[in-house]
Amino acid sequence: MHSQHLIDTIKARRDNLGVTQDTLADLSDVGLRTLKQFESGKGNPTLETLTKLGNALGMELTFIVKDVNNK
Repeated sequence: MHSQHLIDTIKARRDNLGVTQDTLADLSDVGLRTLKQFESGKGNPTLETLTKLGNALGMELTFIVKDVNNK
């Protein structure tokens, strides 16, 4: 699951760097289709995929994992 804020942050960073989706897909070793789905809010990327995108964009992404079984 991802939030719109995360999508917007990654898209803004890509745009600010002048990097196309094609180039980011190549740099991050993430499929172009996966990237397009993520940026359109339709995909559900893994933490590994998000980390690859962040690394390619020079970003450190921090994730909070909540144990839903241990309330």
